[in-house]
Amino acid sequence: MTLWMYSATLFAGLNVLLLLALTYVWVTNYRRFQTAITLGFLSFGVVLLIENLLAVYFFFEMVNFYTNTAAQQMVLVLRFLEFVALTCLTWVIVR
Repeated sequence: MTLWMYSATLFAGLNVLLLLALTYVWVTNYRRFQTAITLGFLSFGVVLLIENLLAVYFFFEMVNFYTNTAAQQMVLVLRFLEFVALTCLTWVIVR
């Protein structure tokens, strides 16, 4: 794996940590309020969590799939942008 893919994997791992924190908050809120919006947030968090866990798995298992440097850089950019978005969301939710 290249530095680009290691960096993308790092950001996917950080996304998993942020999503675990968000999902915990949304589970707690759903147990307390049981509203459709908290269930929607919880579903969003679980789906995005699964997506990031699968991304980390495929980064290691399908190394040959990411041989193009431009593709590796784009994967890194997408993971970084997702990290920024989740950081903002976590900051708003936890605050």
